Amino acid sequence: MKIFERKCFGTTPGSGNTALVIDGHQGDGAARQQLASGWQTSACAFLDPQDDGSWHIDYYYPHMRSPLCLHATLAAAQVLFARQGHDETIEVRTAMRGQPLRLARTAGGFGIGLARQTAPPLAIAPGLAAALLGPCELLSAPALASVGSPKLLLEVASPAALHRLAPDLAAIAAWGQAHGVSGCYAYCRRADGGYEGRNFNHLDPRLEDSATGVAAGALTVHLGQALVLHQGGSCRMVTEIDGDMVTVGGKVEAFE
Repeated sequence: MKIFERKCFGTTPGSGNTALVIDGHQGDGAARQQLASGWQTSACAFLDPQDDGSWHIDYYYPHMRSPLCLHATLAAAQVLFARQGHDETIEVRTAMRGQPLRLARTAGGFGIGLARQTAPPLAIAPGLAAALLGPCELLSAPALASVGSPKLLLEVASPAALHRLAPDLAAIAAWGQAHGVSGCYAYCRRADGGYEGRNFNHLDPRLEDSATGVAAGALTVHLGQALVLHQGGSCRMVTEIDGDMVTVGGKVEAFE
């Protein structure tokens, strides 16, 4: 078994959201969850080779298995391209749902292409945002969108308001598990024309994502436009949209 540590979506050396890419693990889901819980890294991507030469990627957070994690996919892209040489693209699938993902090199690192998915048809109860995030004022109605891992999207007024939020992480996790939603993403518009966000999905506040690719993809679908999305103080995600297809891209830094 080989383990590769990667920092994803960072803008400066040593910054970014950490993911572990694990190649050659033969254990079952329970063993993978135990490893992910012990490592306490925000996400782990297990590479599973298939008989036809393709790859499936199996994602685990410390507290749960996930259908999709794009920063871990970005890390896996770096590992797979380093192994397979100069391919222009690599096609993979997610382990839980068989969702196809297209990995590509970009001028700024790597990109992940994927199709928008149908979000759960939920009615959002009045007061849900305040129950999950604490006192807050939303600038638009709550929305649900997905590129494979649905997000509840909540727009607040400013970066200052974004960083004042005091989320109830246990309540977010419970609501998400009850409704098939992978946490919530609070975001705001910035003065420079870009966007900034925070993702709430982990139970441990120390594991708050510094970059969340699935949220960047979901927000792109919701707003219907390409985005530059900042998160965690030093992370930057760039998205493109072409019909039903979304690409989420950024840098990857290797730590051996």
